Amino acid sequence: MAEPLFKVSGLKVALPDMTRKPLVGRAPLVEILKGLDFELPRRSVTGIVGESGSGKSTLGRALVRLIEPSAGSVSFDGRDITHLPDVELRPLRRNLQMIFQDPMSSLNPRRTIGAIIAAPLKQNGLGDNIGARVAEALKRVGLPEHFAKRYRHELSGGQRQRVGIARALALSPDFVLADEIVSGLDVSTQAQILTLLEKLADEMGLTVAFISHDLSVIRRLCRQVIVMRNGEIVEQGPTDALFADPKHAYTRDLIAAIPLPEIDGDWLKAG
Repeated sequence: MAEPLFKVSGLKVALPDMTRKPLVGRAPLVEILKGLDFELPRRSVTGIVGESGSGKSTLGRALVRLIEPSAGSVSFDGRDITHLPDVELRPLRRNLQMIFQDPMSSLNPRRTIGAIIAAPLKQNGLGDNIGARVAEALKRVGLPEHFAKRYRHELSGGQRQRVGIARALALSPDFVLADEIVSGLDVSTQAQILTLLEKLADEMGLTVAFISHDLSVIRRLCRQVIVMRNGEIVEQGPTDALFADPKHAYTRDLIAAIPLPEIDGDWLKAG
């Protein structure tokens, strides 16, 4: 059995509580993550689920080292990156990519789509034949080549999220963090984006951490699930097993809260 891509042990993150900051001095720290232990298997999609404030986004940012842990360890591909200095972390960045929740804020409105996708390629020494690389990235996510000349405001929400995916995957990373990437989309567009991500993860052999508050989305996409509450992991395991027999009351509550479609009986009779 292959070694997991990520091994996390005793992970803690404490951040300043700006609501309690005094007029003079630093804000007190509040513990967001409270000692997490888990692994992310290679070439698999793992769901991280929990209500708002559970710590799931903080966890994702700690994995890609946008936030430095206050305790514990994060090992990526056999290497401890917990407190790796920027100069040593920089070569690993191309393998640690992120798809953001809101493409309207994560895509530069002053740059063309082609320039946005080209930026990480140039930063990582892949600027040769850049037009062809950008065209291939767009094709991969189902967008035509001429979209490279468009700007953010000229695209629909689903198209903008496809651009975000294209940018993240342009470097062929090992790991992708997808943070609530379908929460702002309508149901049909959500399904398209999830199908696309599932297809690309399989084709490219990606390891994906998929953050969501929606267990119905997690069930659709992920092979295993990590359930978080108040900065702790309350349950984790294979998706099918967790849905069939949830052990923790909080997990049962989340599953019970999945909305079921309502059918209008009068509409059926009228048909």
